[in-house]
Amino acid sequence: MSDLSALFTPFDGGGLKLKNRIAMAPMTRWKSPDQTPGADVAAYYRRRAKHDVGLIITEGTTLDHPVSSHSERIPAFHGAALDGWRRVVDQVHEAGGKIAPQIWHVGVMRSPGDDYPNAHLPSASPSGLYKAGGKTVAPSLTKAEIRDIADSYARAAESARVIGFDAVEVHGAHGYLLDQFLWDALNQRDDEYGGDAVERTRFAVEIIAGIRAAIGPDFPLILRVSQWKQQDYSARLADTPELFGAILKPISDAGVDIFHVSQRRWWEPEFEGSAMNGAGWVKRLTGKPVITVGSVGLAGAMSVRDLNEEAKISTDLGPLADRVAAAEFDIVAVGRALLSDPEWATKIKEGRLDALRPFDKTTLEVLL
Repeated sequence: MSDLSALFTPFDGGGLKLKNRIAMAPMTRWKSPDQTPGADVAAYYRRRAKHDVGLIITEGTTLDHPVSSHSERIPAFHGAALDGWRRVVDQVHEAGGKIAPQIWHVGVMRSPGDDYPNAHLPSASPSGLYKAGGKTVAPSLTKAEIRDIADSYARAAESARVIGFDAVEVHGAHGYLLDQFLWDALNQRDDEYGGDAVERTRFAVEIIAGIRAAIGPDFPLILRVSQWKQQDYSARLADTPELFGAILKPISDAGVDIFHVSQRRWWEPEFEGSAMNGAGWVKRLTGKPVITVGSVGLAGAMSVRDLNEEAKISTDLGPLADRVAAAEFDIVAVGRALLSDPEWATKIKEGRLDALRPFDKTTLEVLL
């Protein structure tokens, strides 16, 4: 068996200390009635912490902005829901783990439905577009509305610190609101929030700077980014390392401690001429610690469209551990493999690869 010990070495960087390099990736579960996580959600996260997951990154939690969510079953991160999150934090800490909430605004990625919070309100969007070349589906956000949303991120992050979380993650990937401002196909504004690739970072910079001011200098701030979007798997913010670095620099300088870099397949090179993946490039370009994520522990690529299909387990984790050992990236976030098997990290650590559970669609129906 390959030497996987690098996955279980301590991590100390970006203000965050972890017992190992394994994180639970954020995965929406739709199991929080009235937008409040219950005892079953707390126990669900506790099980992963108990079984050697060094960092839990929660499912996306929504802001106190009227259209940040797309279901009453998705947990909020404001108001009465914070009491539920206190219980989650306590459970994870008692199990010896650390935890960060992922704070999230879905922007124009809302699907009509009866359990839609504030379904009568238009979605938030930089230019009212859902996908490249599509029709306008919502009004463009005003500058005042943009400032209000940025403030809601800061309030959520401050709540995370007050409650006792160990860090906070901002969802800036996958075609959600922050990413919509970065993506030229959806951001066609002609004011200071539009423009070229670097100028389009203004919204992200204001969010990160506002959060940093609210949480202080020592509370770890993670930002999740991606090239691909749910609306377009082939979309890219940058086709060259130079442009990618230019986009990342103002955002990084605003106060990001750790980048969480999402790819559909973690093992794929990000740019021609180098075997490094996206996380490796972000680490090289920013000098910040990075988390890699994308079909870890699976034989096939993650797909938003095939989440209900069975995914074959991959036990060939040697290349992953080797690249952690080589410091290409620092932390490995595990999604569906960990969703189906709370003991995934312990089994990997103990070499019980034949005991790993495969992912199948029934996993989504319960909190294992």
